[in-house]
Amino acid sequence: MDVSLSAEPVAEGLRIPWSLSFISDDEALFTERQGPVKLLTLGSRKVEQVGFVEVAAVGEGGLLGVESMRAGGKTVVFLYHTYRAGGRLMNKVVRAVYDGGLDDVVDVISGITGGAVHNGGRVKIGPDGLLYITTGEGGVPAESQNPNSLGGKILRITPEGKTPNDNPFNSPVYAYGLRNSQGISWRGGIMYATDHGPTGEGLRYAHDEVNLIVAGGNYGWPAAIGDETVQGSIKPLIHSGSETWAPSGCCVYKKGEIQSLRGSLLFAALRGSHLHRVVLSEDGLAVIGEEKLFTDSFGRLRDVVEGPDGALYILTSNRDGRGVPRAGDDKIIRVFSRA
Repeated sequence: MDVSLSAEPVAEGLRIPWSLSFISDDEALFTERQGPVKLLTLGSRKVEQVGFVEVAAVGEGGLLGVESMRAGGKTVVFLYHTYRAGGRLMNKVVRAVYDGGLDDVVDVISGITGGAVHNGGRVKIGPDGLLYITTGEGGVPAESQNPNSLGGKILRITPEGKTPNDNPFNSPVYAYGLRNSQGISWRGGIMYATDHGPTGEGLRYAHDEVNLIVAGGNYGWPAAIGDETVQGSIKPLIHSGSETWAPSGCCVYKKGEIQSLRGSLLFAALRGSHLHRVVLSEDGLAVIGEEKLFTDSFGRLRDVVEGPDGALYILTSNRDGRGVPRAGDDKIIRVFSRA
C-alpha cells in the first residue's frame, strides 16, 4: 500500500482550527475553537474572518464543527459550539445564512451534554439530507447509556431541528454508547464514526475506535471497550488496542485524483500525530488493511476533508495546549498525488 503523496500548507498562523466545510470549488469555511469563523480562498491563499460566535472555550470546548449546504439559493451553515446554561457547560448547533457574513442565526438543537472534556462536535449532512451530530458524554460516562441525555450519542435531525419519523427512539438520538465521537462519514449508505477510547477511567486506556453506525446501535461505552461486549452492544470495526490514536475528523475518499486512496476511510489522529488510512472491503463492512500517513510530519491532526479539487485538506491542532507548536502553526494542509 505504498502511496506517493505530496503536501503543502494553504493557510498558516491559525489558532486551533477544528473543522472545515467547502462552500464552492475555491472557498471553504472553517472554525477556530475560540469563536472565529473564517473563509479560506484557495486560489489566492487568503484567509479572512467572516464571523464570530460567542462560545465557552473551556478545555476541549468552544467553536467546533461546521457544515454547509445550499438551500433556497442560499449557503446555509451549521455550527456546533459550547455555551453556558445555568452555570453548566452545554453544547448546541446553530444554523445561519452565509453571504459574506453570518446572518439569521437560530438554534437548531441545544441542551447537548458538555464539559471541560468530551464535547464531541462533528456536524455533517448525510446522504439522506439529514443532519448528523456527534456528541460526547462531557466526562460523565453514564450519560452515554442514558436514553434521556443527548451526550455520548450520534444525533439525527432535520436541518430545521425536527426529529425524523424513522429515528429509532422517537428522539434526536440515532446511536448511543459512545464516549467522545468526533468524526463521521459515509460510503454509500454505510456510516462510519470515530470514537476516543478511555484515558484512565476504570484503569482502562487507549482502545480508540472506528464504528459502523446503525440506527439504534449501542456501542458499549462505558461498560465495554475494544473487543468486549455487553448484552446488545456492537463491537467496533477496528480499535487501536493498547496504542492511542485519538481519532478525530474522518472522511471516505470517494472520487479524487489520488486513485490509490479511493474508497478508503481516512481519519485525523491527534495523539497519534498521523493521518490514518483504513482500507475497506468491497462491501465496506470489513477492514482489509491499514496504514499511517505523514507520521509526525505535522503533529496533531484534527480534521480531514476531501476537497472539490480531489485533494485532501487536513487541519493541525498543535496550539490546543496538548501539542508542541511548530513553525507556522496551526495550518491547513493540502495533500495531493505526487504523480
